[in-house]
Amino acid sequence: MTDATRALPRSILYTPALSLDLVVKAWSYDADVHLIDLEDAVPPPGKAAAREVCRVALEKAPAPANTAVRINPLGTLDAVRDLLMLAESPVRPGIVVMTMVDSPVEVRLLRDVLATAGAHPEIYVTLETPAGVRAVDAVAEAADGLILGSADLAATLGVEITWAGLLATRQAMALACARYGTACVDTANFRLDAPEVLAEEIERVRELGFHGKVAVHPGELATINQALRPDAAELRHARRVTEAVRAADGGVALLDGAMVGPPFARRARMTVERGDAWNARFAPTGAAASGAGTADSKATDSRAADSHAADSRAADSRAADSRAADSRAAEPVAADSTAAEPRSAEPLPSDPEAAR
Repeated sequence: MTDATRALPRSILYTPALSLDLVVKAWSYDADVHLIDLEDAVPPPGKAAAREVCRVALEKAPAPANTAVRINPLGTLDAVRDLLMLAESPVRPGIVVMTMVDSPVEVRLLRDVLATAGAHPEIYVTLETPAGVRAVDAVAEAADGLILGSADLAATLGVEITWAGLLATRQAMALACARYGTACVDTANFRLDAPEVLAEEIERVRELGFHGKVAVHPGELATINQALRPDAAELRHARRVTEAVRAADGGVALLDGAMVGPPFARRARMTVERGDAWNARFAPTGAAASGAGTADSKATDSRAADSHAADSRAADSRAADSRAADSRAAEPVAADSTAAEPRSAEPLPSDPEAAR
């Protein structure tokens, strides 16, 4: 996509489609986009039930255009069933998130398939394979958004999920997304016990040019929103920069003791346009541009996070029982620790694999 004024989400909250109550309750949290996860957060025996949860949840969604669904990888029967459900659903999500994408051909194929059902959602791609990273420029051109999928990518590379280990991928994403006006969204923070890690990651990805970040726990939303949503002071300064350069007939001007010129004005215009676009699409009713809803979300998240966590722990427990039953019936296989996806000993409100 090449439209620089397109509204770009700053926070995406992943919730597994393990129960309708869990998904509906997630809408009380202040996220730009609420994602219903049909992929790794749902064990194989629960896929059919998850699709029904998703279908009903979409009908109840307060803002379907800002609701996303993460489907299973193309080339699997579960993906075919996911797409049939979305095609037949009376309410469609505004965003569909793909997984395990290797090339832009897959993005165009999904877009064409959905179009035959009259559905034209934005397509976001979870960048999580070496082939996908290699083709990042073409994938960014074909998609509406890229989301860093750290767990699978790190496992394939045989490295830990660290800043240094994934820096090259993040830089490639930022450059490709900037070229095509594509939304650039960072992976989730796995260290839920260390909020300072989340704050540090946000600051670093901002410096690279990322627009948003995934959350797997509602308690993280206030921090993400406050740091990444349009800031009133920043927007005012951007408007002053554009006015100063315009007054200088498009040349260099002096503003508050600093020199500003055409490149500064171009960035300032983009800041204002994207801030206005974000407010038009995502800002809560009556909210201002300065991180709309952030203060309220802190109180809301604090009051509701424990309840959300309890519901999710119960859902995760049911999913774990199902996985355990499958495991008892299956032949034992050798486990590859380097390929294992990170899991917390304490079940999380949303599956950590939302960040993949």
